[in-house]
Amino acid sequence: MAGLDVRDSLACLALVDAAGEAALNAAGPEAAIRAIANRYYEGLGDRTAHERAGALKPGERQYFVAGGFFITPDGAWHMLVGNVNFPSEQERLMIPIDGGHPGWVVRNRSKLLLRNTDEHGQFRQYLKTSRMGSAIFAPLFWQGEILGQIVMAAQARYTMREEDLAVLVACSRAAAAAWIAHGGPAWLAANYPPPNPFKVGLDGV
Repeated sequence: MAGLDVRDSLACLALVDAAGEAALNAAGPEAAIRAIANRYYEGLGDRTAHERAGALKPGERQYFVAGGFFITPDGAWHMLVGNVNFPSEQERLMIPIDGGHPGWVVRNRSKLLLRNTDEHGQFRQYLKTSRMGSAIFAPLFWQGEILGQIVMAAQARYTMREEDLAVLVACSRAAAAAWIAHGGPAWLAANYPPPNPFKVGLDGV
């Protein structure tokens, strides 16, 4: 993955355009979220961040994850939907609604950038394989209601930047619209609780 030059506004617009087109042509709501996540997964983040001193700790390697977390119908959980590169057993990762930074995004109805998660004492590891070092979050809204959020994270610290967050927020508009257009709320109601939940606690895995 070569990554995107986020200083190139036309390249950023092309990414958002491709994400929106793929989502609207997807075969259902989860496929739409995955289509968008795939596009920004391939483009966002500083792809040289892992080369900087201290970006990776011994035993770590640079990799990325992306996807959506939707608020379950009972309001109790963030449920992973349309993930890219999460462990297969965490296809339906379930984070308590007030858990960690996903919970912060919902409470504050706000985007969020964590350049270096080591600097945030409240960061919790929810990914089974390892703790991520840098992350971005963008809430999804429809007619004033928060539906959930789309996220991206990397192992290497300082991978995610303000510019990446700005593109993720642009993608979140397309994600919310595609989710509704494809009948996402009805799909969520029919698929919750999932047959394969991977529930974590407030303190993570």
